[in-house]
Amino acid sequence: MAEREASPLPLDVRARLAELELELSEDSPKAPCLTSLDTTGKPLYVLTYGKLWSRSVKLAFNILHKLGSKQEPMVRPGDRVALVFPNNDPVAFMVAFYGCLLAEVVPVPIEVPLTRKDAGSQQIGFLLGSCGVTVALTSDACHKGLPKSATGEIPQFRGWPKLLWFVTESKHLSKPPRDWFPHIKDANSDTAYIEYKTCKDGSVLGVTVMRIALLTHCQALTQSCGYTEAETIVNVLDFKKDVGLWHGILTSVMNMMHVISVPYSLMKVNPLSWIQKVYHFKAKVACVKSRDMHWALVAHREQKDISLSSLRMLLVADGSNPWSISSCDAFLNVFQSKGLRSEVICPCASSPEALTVAIRRPVEDSSQPPGRGVLSMQGLSYSVVRVDTEERLSVLTVQDVGTVMPGALVCVVKPDGVPLLCKTDEIGELCVCSVATGTSYYGLTGMTKNTFEVFPVASGGGLVSEYAFVRTGLLGFVGPGGLVFISGKMDGLIVVSGRRHNADDIIATALAVEPMKFIYRGRIAVFSVTVLHDERIVVVAEQRPDSTEEDSFQWMSRVLQAIDSIHGVGVFCLGLVPANTLPKTPLGGLHLSETKQLYLEGGLHPCNVLMCPHTCVTNLPKPRQKQPEIGPASVMVGNLVSGKRIAMASGRDLGQTDDNDQFLFLSEVLQWRSQTTPEHILYTLLSSRGAVSSSLTCLQLHKRAERVAALLLERGGLQEGDHIALVYPPGIDLIAAFYGCLYAGCVPITVRPPHPQNISTTLPTVKMIVEVSRSACVMTTAVICKLLRSKEAVATVDIRNWPPVLDTDDLPKKKSPALYKPCNPDALAYLDFSVSTTGMLAGVQISHNAVGAFCRSVKLQCELYPSREVAICLDPYCGLGFVLWCLCSVYSGHQSILIPPVELESNPALWLLAVSQLRVRDTFCSYSVMELCTKGLGLQTEALKARGLDLSRVRACVVVAEERPRMSLTHSFSKLFKDLGLHPRSVSTAFGCRVNLAICLQGTSGPDPTTVYVDMRALRHDRVRLVERGSPHSLPLMESGKILPGVRIIIANPETKGPLGDSHLGEIWVHSAHNGSGYYSGNGEEVLQSDHFTSRLSFGDTSTVWARTGYLGFLRRTELTDASGERHDALYVVGALEEAMELRGMRYHPIDIETSVIRTHQSIMECAVFPWTNLLVVVVELEGSEQEALDLVPMVTKAVLEEHYLIVGVVVVTDIGVIPINSRGEKQRMHLRDGFLQDQLDPIYVAYNM
Repeated sequence: MAEREASPLPLDVRARLAELELELSEDSPKAPCLTSLDTTGKPLYVLTYGKLWSRSVKLAFNILHKLGSKQEPMVRPGDRVALVFPNNDPVAFMVAFYGCLLAEVVPVPIEVPLTRKDAGSQQIGFLLGSCGVTVALTSDACHKGLPKSATGEIPQFRGWPKLLWFVTESKHLSKPPRDWFPHIKDANSDTAYIEYKTCKDGSVLGVTVMRIALLTHCQALTQSCGYTEAETIVNVLDFKKDVGLWHGILTSVMNMMHVISVPYSLMKVNPLSWIQKVYHFKAKVACVKSRDMHWALVAHREQKDISLSSLRMLLVADGSNPWSISSCDAFLNVFQSKGLRSEVICPCASSPEALTVAIRRPVEDSSQPPGRGVLSMQGLSYSVVRVDTEERLSVLTVQDVGTVMPGALVCVVKPDGVPLLCKTDEIGELCVCSVATGTSYYGLTGMTKNTFEVFPVASGGGLVSEYAFVRTGLLGFVGPGGLVFISGKMDGLIVVSGRRHNADDIIATALAVEPMKFIYRGRIAVFSVTVLHDERIVVVAEQRPDSTEEDSFQWMSRVLQAIDSIHGVGVFCLGLVPANTLPKTPLGGLHLSETKQLYLEGGLHPCNVLMCPHTCVTNLPKPRQKQPEIGPASVMVGNLVSGKRIAMASGRDLGQTDDNDQFLFLSEVLQWRSQTTPEHILYTLLSSRGAVSSSLTCLQLHKRAERVAALLLERGGLQEGDHIALVYPPGIDLIAAFYGCLYAGCVPITVRPPHPQNISTTLPTVKMIVEVSRSACVMTTAVICKLLRSKEAVATVDIRNWPPVLDTDDLPKKKSPALYKPCNPDALAYLDFSVSTTGMLAGVQISHNAVGAFCRSVKLQCELYPSREVAICLDPYCGLGFVLWCLCSVYSGHQSILIPPVELESNPALWLLAVSQLRVRDTFCSYSVMELCTKGLGLQTEALKARGLDLSRVRACVVVAEERPRMSLTHSFSKLFKDLGLHPRSVSTAFGCRVNLAICLQGTSGPDPTTVYVDMRALRHDRVRLVERGSPHSLPLMESGKILPGVRIIIANPETKGPLGDSHLGEIWVHSAHNGSGYYSGNGEEVLQSDHFTSRLSFGDTSTVWARTGYLGFLRRTELTDASGERHDALYVVGALEEAMELRGMRYHPIDIETSVIRTHQSIMECAVFPWTNLLVVVVELEGSEQEALDLVPMVTKAVLEEHYLIVGVVVVTDIGVIPINSRGEKQRMHLRDGFLQDQLDPIYVAYNM
């Protein structure tokens, strides 16, 4: 059992400080009490005991009688008063402190708030508020230096109560009447003063110290340190709290000693000043910290005028720190020649709660060497004492802090849970039972009970003592001979994977790494953050202004190795910040909790960062082991047995009823319309101003198409079935050219024209499509003709092997002799070329049959008739966008209002204003258009309302896409324009893919799209588990619209090709009359993915031919009913198979990781992820200053770890616009990957996580 009792105190504890003060002032009023120094080290003012008494009495009188009115004094005995004095004015502080004691008010000494945003100042304000402080005592100079408002008043600091600032200089005070005398009573259990204490999390507590405790403590210190009257003591410590207050303000007066107070400002200028003062005043005692000894060593240059032979006691206040022993040893080594004796060095251990816990007594003879222990770090991390040898690196050498204080009982208890006594070889928290300790945390009864009223329990279960113990917050053990050894603080404890490490030990290791001078002024902070259910160590240091990047990384890698080998623990993040940028405490130390807060918020702005998640995150779930697949037959039987239906669904039938259904070919439909309704307008094109720039009636379109056909046959000399590339901007020319090709019997291919400002990157794609599609000729406008022949275009691609380019701006006047009459409905109508998100260029063959079925399907779903108007804001080059732009109007006869998306860049409101003004009920757009409106019009809704924008007539606003619905974007859009009449129900999505350009489309009738929440963790294992909204790891999925008429869907296992059950994740397969006929490969060979269009199930219905979409999803039968009265089957798209990443045996969809990353920091505008070998690369676009770039690295790494159990291998921070996005608003992740591997991204910063 670790327990230690000290010798008792003498019994006459009835003496009182105030009485002593009175006696001293009467006996020897001229005796010096305190000398303050200026910044040059010269004595500024000597306070005598007589002056101390008279000034304290005067202040006490003024506090009690001159604040407020006679009837209502502001301060009564027992009230709390703040003491706000700078570190260079100990005299004013001492007078104020004793003035409060005489007036029987409770002083609360705090730091001077320098600005309204001081680190930790807000928390001090909370302490003052909870103590009910209304008056702050301060000095004249300090009062002048406080920040003032324009009217000259001191503003209320953040979090502070309203205070009356009261200046304590004598000239501002009234003289007390002759007969007034302060009331002096016995030392009792009234509160004498409150000392503030900053906790690990930055919160500030007030420790109350009773008058009896104050006096007993002073007597115990007098006895331990052997203080005698008129001794001189040099104090370098902060006199407002802790050891500096106890020795330099309180015990010194009890023994009528003379204190020389050395301010921090002088120490910064001259670190040897305290040694010079010891020599000059022949001081017997000096109170310092290890830092002061270290600075003196650094500044020491064989000075002649110093000697330390007068010292009988050098009190080391932070003697319990791991680096204090090396400071003491080094200091003794250098200054032994200056008369310093080894037995003079007296480390002590203290805490705000228990005051002084132990102190090494000064002895006369040096025969007895001080105690020291060499302990194994490994043992310490398991809280046991194991003696080791100094040869080993992974040891901690600790010095004793002497024996327990007189009249105190100390025991060591387990730090967590019930306060069980530790065994003698165990490390635990020291607890003290004594009169001389703090009593409570002011106003916090629960915390007080846990700290100040502890009853340690012996191994047998009985209590150690009937008296309560106080927890000191110090970790250590009691060694042989009752010597107390401290190994760390509770506040600095970091528990990683069940092992305990001390922040101070890790700092000591980092500071010892070569080059030692790398860290600026030794400013280094170590703290832990919780990542993935465990504590992770973060080291942040200020680097010297002159250090290079190479120095930084060398130093960082050495520190990581040192901490790993000595402490056996990995560092999660090591960050270097520029000098003087970390938040500081008033006395120059680092403010730990503020630094940690900045790290968590991404506000540290480091200049170098090294993350090591691979080495230190060892508690990731095991990688998934793929089990051998169960055969498709067993799956089907299993579904039957469990009563699950096979996941199949279909849209309604395509009945044949309309007039235009008698035609098999779209070209015939156009001819029929040009005869029956020649003046009916089919197309209207809007300009960027919203005005009609051109329109086409049925007859006009027919005539222009005839002239295009004539041009092809005359000038082009083309044959039936030749391929023609149509390179047009979105507009009416494109439509006329398309039908002209059909009239001439040619196969059109729509191609996006090159961008005039960006020819070098956009022209190669045009060239590639023209080549791959084997186009016999290119049709375009005069402007693009000119562009294709420009210097820049010639420099980009070889113009000589282009096919002939026909300019359709000057068409022949006469029509072609005879229109081509197609005869085979299965023949090729057009080729649909597009670049997938993985960068693959693929052309899909669409037959005349498919075109007819497709148009009919869309007509039925959207209820399109000649009287209807539809607004289309899509790119007309591939997929459903092209079908809606070019084909549907001719088939159904409705009017299409065409809005080129490119016009929205100059006028974001164009589309919505057109929809509102033309009273359109149905409109189609892409995600990029929706995003443009959401971002560009977010702040303009009021202005748009004033312009008369009204979206209340819109019944269907459909986003055309080939991906999982972007719910956050559609929700933002609905929410933003709800005030302008847009009904959230009207916003929905469509889904198509390469093999079938439209599988789902919400349409006008049928139930609203449903949303389900699935468990993201199950999804990685290819399982669907439905959860409640808001549950952890839940991912919302919105139905992709209603299945189109004539479309059948089944969910199949992509590997075994067996059918799957309802709500099971698998590949979406589709059977429909408008499926593509296959991929087009220019050289006539069959392409690799031939089974994409002609797959059959391996079990069950093996006769139907399906097309594989390449998308994962699931079907779920809902409770809703269709228009036909059937139960509604909802299709949920999860993501593309070719985009999914296989990492750690699980399947991840990039969009999920990207969503997590974008949420981590407001400066991240866009994000894209891709795999590289087996590493995950995250590219983020930074909006903001470049100094924020490195803040993102730890935040991104942490977010992906916690939400996805993945370690990010590389974080690339780039400027805005680096992530390539195609016209459909989809990220081109493989293009990005190629750019990364070829080092073309020009990033701001690349972090390789170790």
